[in-house]
Amino acid sequence: MESKKEFFLECYKLGIIKFGRFTLKSGIESPFYVDLRPLASDPKILKNLANYLLDMLPLDNFDLICGVPYAALPMATAMSLESYIPLIIKRKEAKNYGTKKLIEGIYQKGQNCLLVEDVITSGKSLIETIAEVEQEDIKVADIVVVLDREQGGKELLESRGYRVHTLFNISEVCTILRENGELTDDEVKRIQDFLQGNHIQFEEKIRPSYEQKLEAAQHSVSKKLLETALAKQSNLIASADVTTTQELLDLAEKVGPHIIALKTHIDIISDFEYEKTITPLKALAAKHNFLLMEDRKFADIGNTQELQFTSGVFKITDWADFVTSQVIGGFESLDCFKNVGVVAIIGMSSKGALTTSAYREEALKIASSHPNVIGGVSQNALPEEMLLFTPGVNLADSGDGKGQQYNTPEHVFKTLHTDFIIVGRGIYKAENAEQAAQTYKNEGWKAYLNSLEKKEVQH
Repeated sequence: MESKKEFFLECYKLGIIKFGRFTLKSGIESPFYVDLRPLASDPKILKNLANYLLDMLPLDNFDLICGVPYAALPMATAMSLESYIPLIIKRKEAKNYGTKKLIEGIYQKGQNCLLVEDVITSGKSLIETIAEVEQEDIKVADIVVVLDREQGGKELLESRGYRVHTLFNISEVCTILRENGELTDDEVKRIQDFLQGNHIQFEEKIRPSYEQKLEAAQHSVSKKLLETALAKQSNLIASADVTTTQELLDLAEKVGPHIIALKTHIDIISDFEYEKTITPLKALAAKHNFLLMEDRKFADIGNTQELQFTSGVFKITDWADFVTSQVIGGFESLDCFKNVGVVAIIGMSSKGALTTSAYREEALKIASSHPNVIGGVSQNALPEEMLLFTPGVNLADSGDGKGQQYNTPEHVFKTLHTDFIIVGRGIYKAENAEQAAQTYKNEGWKAYLNSLEKKEVQH
């Protein structure tokens, strides 16, 4: 291939950058306009572009390639053909007929996907795309971009924990064009002045600490959770997915000193008896100062949910401090949970889940306005007044051999801005559950403290 400079000049002949006065989608007037779509019309350039992008990347990291629609789709296709890495296609919006898929192609849960973008400006559209791809349980850690406009998008994504690889940036492009006589010094200066005045600034902002959240908390269970977290220097909730009373009580005894709550699925206990199961469990919760979280995921009309909550053999209302509930039944369906806190299911990570962005938006409106709701389960950040509970955390995911660090405490605190981690198999399947709980407690607390220093927000 020709040099990178020569390659850019070949691309420039296709009219991919224009200089003058242009009003951008944001309403800002820019001295340059970038449109890389013409590159797809020149097969040789498109092939070379694909190889330039691939040469920057650790290809063993990726199982899939996905182009951000629409301009990056031919680029991603060319990269797939050159690398033999399978391609998936993200639609702008899901079809309202047929399969109604947002992501098309063949993929498997947990695969690692490289995102391809043509131009990055603020980074907002990429963040939205990442959320939609990850909704299909596909992991994203790397993004490759043809041109960075140098207006803060790269920094925003990197502050969220993503690796951004850029082939060109606008300053480099201006240098090449000035050296080739395509731009004058005055034009370059005008572009530099524009970039300096329109770079999205980031300033370090401390995420709300547990003390600050406690001060603002309205619900008694929110206060109790935060007080327990501070007292025990732990943000760990252990998931007790065991099937006998003895296993449940043994696990509670072992992990109790290290957790702020024990999450139960009480209906899977095969030998459940209230006096033999719940009475000693409550005693252990008092002994070790942890709360009880029943992961019932209520999902019915209000009257039925009230009966499920208060009646039957489990009598959840008598012992649970907080419960999980879908919000599909609407605002009033949550009214029955009067003496507990509710963790609303805003988004699910399971493959094919129907918690689309539109559903999440409506669910969040209900959850954030209902007085019984203390927080939510979501794959995205929640408003600061809500507590975020993140399941599926496992330290083993830090060593998958593909450069990914997903669902570790460090990842969920830094990227999702979680408040509490929920750990299941990493503890109850461990050879030494007590030791595992202590390890997760320490790692979770360290990740929380690190997130106080590293969280950044956009102005």
